[in-house]
Amino acid sequence: MTIARTVPEPTHLAAKLNWLRAGVLGANDGIVSVAGLLMGFAGAQASPRALLIAGLAGLISGAFSMAGGEYVSVSTQKDTERAALEAQNNRLSEQPENELRTLARGYEQRGLSPDLAKQVAQQLTNHDALTAHAETRLGIRPDEITSPWAAAASSFIAFALGAFIPLMLMVTSPLSWRVAATIAGVELALFLTGYVSSKLGGADPGRAILRNILVATLAMAVTYVIGTFFA
Repeated sequence: MTIARTVPEPTHLAAKLNWLRAGVLGANDGIVSVAGLLMGFAGAQASPRALLIAGLAGLISGAFSMAGGEYVSVSTQKDTERAALEAQNNRLSEQPENELRTLARGYEQRGLSPDLAKQVAQQLTNHDALTAHAETRLGIRPDEITSPWAAAASSFIAFALGAFIPLMLMVTSPLSWRVAATIAGVELALFLTGYVSSKLGGADPGRAILRNILVATLAMAVTYVIGTFFA
């Protein structure tokens, strides 16, 4: 009896969805933070040149901050996963029979009969023992450990793209319309990011969209009012 793989593996799709969700949230951060920054300068009656400089500074510093935070976070996760895989590999070398029984019990807990669980555990161990144990017991795919550099780059790009929206709206709109145009454009962009993130997470779009718009509106209103004190 040949058993290739008994447990479905949605991990490839899940990983892609997680990356996409992180990208959407990074863009969302860029939109809100730079929109709030620019509204403060607009409230202070800053010139288009000053708005451009402030917006670019906010975009660049925010993107590097996001990238740096993501790099540190993913590096820590990667180190933890590697340590867990190394410990598991040592247990396989030192106690192979005990590890095989433990793997079989894991499949029993997932609903397989004892005999079938033993067969599955044995065949997967013969094929790739470390991968079988890592996936079942640790929830890790050894061939899919996230790269910190890739995570940092994607966060940098997502934030920068999001921040570019309020920046361009603020500096290219006519003076009398720049605040209104920026608010409208930002809220439209956040409507889209809220909708996409809710769909990726299986949540209610209405709540995600409303939450996005309320937070951004509050941030822009507060910073604009503060800016007016320096006008």
